[in-house]
Amino acid sequence: MTTITSLFFFLLGLFSIFPVSFSTNILSLRKKNSDRLLSSVVFPLKGNVYPLGYYSVSINIGKGDEAFEFDIDSGSDLTWVQCDAPCTHCTKPREQLYKPNNNALNCFEPLCTSLHPITNHHCKSADDQCQYEIEYADHGSSLGVLVNDHVPLKLTNGSLAAPRIAFGCGYDHKYSVPDSSPPTAGVLGLGNGEVSFISQLSSMGVVRNVVGHCLSDEGGFLFFGDEFVPSSGVTWTSMSHESIGSYYSSGPAEVYFSGKATGIKDLTLVFDSGSSYTYFNSQAYNSILALVKNNLRGKPLEDAPEDKSLPVCWKGTRPFKSLRDVKKYFNPLALRFTKTKNAQIQLPPENYLIITKYGNVCFGILNGTEVGLGDLNIIGDISLKDKMVIYDNERRRIGWFPTNCNKFRKEGQSLCQPEGLFSILTENYQGYIPKIF
Repeated sequence: MTTITSLFFFLLGLFSIFPVSFSTNILSLRKKNSDRLLSSVVFPLKGNVYPLGYYSVSINIGKGDEAFEFDIDSGSDLTWVQCDAPCTHCTKPREQLYKPNNNALNCFEPLCTSLHPITNHHCKSADDQCQYEIEYADHGSSLGVLVNDHVPLKLTNGSLAAPRIAFGCGYDHKYSVPDSSPPTAGVLGLGNGEVSFISQLSSMGVVRNVVGHCLSDEGGFLFFGDEFVPSSGVTWTSMSHESIGSYYSSGPAEVYFSGKATGIKDLTLVFDSGSSYTYFNSQAYNSILALVKNNLRGKPLEDAPEDKSLPVCWKGTRPFKSLRDVKKYFNPLALRFTKTKNAQIQLPPENYLIITKYGNVCFGILNGTEVGLGDLNIIGDISLKDKMVIYDNERRRIGWFPTNCNKFRKEGQSLCQPEGLFSILTENYQGYIPKIF
């Protein structure tokens, strides 16, 4: 965690940039539950697991047409954007700077209070601005001031909303790889804590407290609200009652390889769209890797240690052009959630392998213990591709079903027509006939 011992002196120079406002109404669209808008918001996504390593969404902030590109992250709560202020380790798109305008939150705002366990900061006077500091599992971090502003949204029922959303105006960032700032302007926090984007929208009655995504090799889409959640056909598992921050965690789970139990069990898993790859603790990782390697014996693949794209890579007799060329050599994995009947998330080779620019195939499951995750097990983007994943915070459950997340963008369907979206999502899935409500 970044220290803040020198923060006081740095903030003295920022008071002219972040004047305190006591009249800010964070929940300007608060409504009674019975008056909630039965609608959703959908955004197209850009990105891929490899070579980009992230998925991003473009969201407008403020009354103008200024859009900011955010890295989507279901593994954290706080949304932040690069601030137009003196900064350290600034994000790359210097043309994408958020300009605060008398909208800094004071230290006694409820949403600021909800951040105190993270920042370990306590208010000293009513004039204090709300500071935030967030550190990620990969040891990256962001430091700044909490502000709020209008976020214009077009709902699927055709109406418009512009709720005031609280988010971080960041001016000091650290990255897991030094001197390697991302091309996005900030992070969109999709977790279930009070300050997350979906929690704020839900508390104002804009949408229900449900968020989901569909990732592909060419982008995909992100949605808020439950309008796209089918009434049947989704595999659900309960969110874990164990406290792991505000992560979307579930468990215990058991690993299957080629349809057979492996003895790797009692894994608590975190669904994390902010992680490109999937991570298991050392014991589980080594066991899974051994199964995969043993299965490759006698097949025309050999180690490719010269390829540093990922820790474990293999090469064939000639470079591979796509996973279609190589997936026949690998067996499927699956994660079975032992407390939920028939709840499995299937991981075919496409959900744990990549083809590098050198034409080699690499193992997209990594050793989390080696990178400082301890016993935390993360299901990353590579294993979530071509699945519609739903985080239902109202019913405390996580769901998924297989679909073609590419086709949504290719068909050019309107983002505000749920019927058109459903026809694409379910075209190749015959297990059920979905209903919008």
